[in-house]
Amino acid sequence: MQVIVKGKNIDVGDALREHIEANLEAGVSKYFDNAIDAQVIVSRDNHNFHTECSVHIGSGIDVTASADHVDAYSSFDATAARIEKQLRRYKRRLKDHHGKERHNAKMRFAAQSYILAQEPEDEQPETEVSEEDWQPLIIAESSADIPDCSVGEAVMRMDLANLPAMMFHNSSTRGLNVVYRRSDGNIGWIDPKIASSENSA
Repeated sequence: MQVIVKGKNIDVGDALREHIEANLEAGVSKYFDNAIDAQVIVSRDNHNFHTECSVHIGSGIDVTASADHVDAYSSFDATAARIEKQLRRYKRRLKDHHGKERHNAKMRFAAQSYILAQEPEDEQPETEVSEEDWQPLIIAESSADIPDCSVGEAVMRMDLANLPAMMFHNSSTRGLNVVYRRSDGNIGWIDPKIASSENSA
């Protein structure tokens, strides 16, 4: 597994880099021996160190985690422990998933995602700019594959990647679905249905 270590607002020394590379590879290999690559970003904000880690284990599945600590080594160690916890939780399903992937590559759709700027505060008279005239400003964009999978696998992917929501192509219904984290801790699942002509009349 290739491990890329970057520093943000800090210089990552050789000792910390070697600690991260050795421990991350050892931790991941305990549960999954086919990981492709990983990226670790260590940054400092005031008195705390923040570590973000993303491990790509193939088939469009990423495992991500982050942690903060006053010590850089402890910040990484806590992040690595969370990565291992996720891999341990889904170890059997990930191995089954990769076995099936080798024999049957799944179709995926490409999707473009955007980050829109918040609507500005109403500091000008309403006569100058109306709500209808305001258009959201795109501040970032990226592309990603929409996986063709079951609801259970979509929840697993969302959990591993530590995402608030995930769109997927439901392998059972053949429609586009969304799973998301609810405020009560449960998982929500949106399965749109096309309205019949009778209902829409």
